[in-house]
Amino acid sequence: MYQQMIFVNLPVENIEASRAFYTALGYSINEQFSDESTASVVISDTIIAMLLTKEKYAQFTKKEIADARKTSAVLLALSAESREKVDTLVEKALAAGGSVAGDTQDLGFMYGRSFDDLDGHTWEVVWMDPAAVEG
Repeated sequence: MYQQMIFVNLPVENIEASRAFYTALGYSINEQFSDESTASVVISDTIIAMLLTKEKYAQFTKKEIADARKTSAVLLALSAESREKVDTLVEKALAAGGSVAGDTQDLGFMYGRSFDDLDGHTWEVVWMDPAAVEG
């Protein structure tokens, strides 16, 4: 069965610093699709974050490139398999230079935390109790 993929393209100030940040979170870089202006971060089999220098990113849009430290156009949300995995990923992000992006959300059946990466892109990490999702 075909699984649709998502490629999230994000403008970054410093490719090397961003590569180091995302590998510190435990993700790998697909070198086949990476160069001095691009880093292809493999988050899962179906989720790829394409980190692009602002110059490279500008080749794909006629719009002004937002400064994610000042404005928000998108919130990126990742699922986690447990509350502990939420905490682990966010703590790795903070240790690698990210910052807390909001309050911890604990609704019992759902738990989430968020962080901003080095360029201010907000990532939410959420666990939901499978029993609550099923019904």
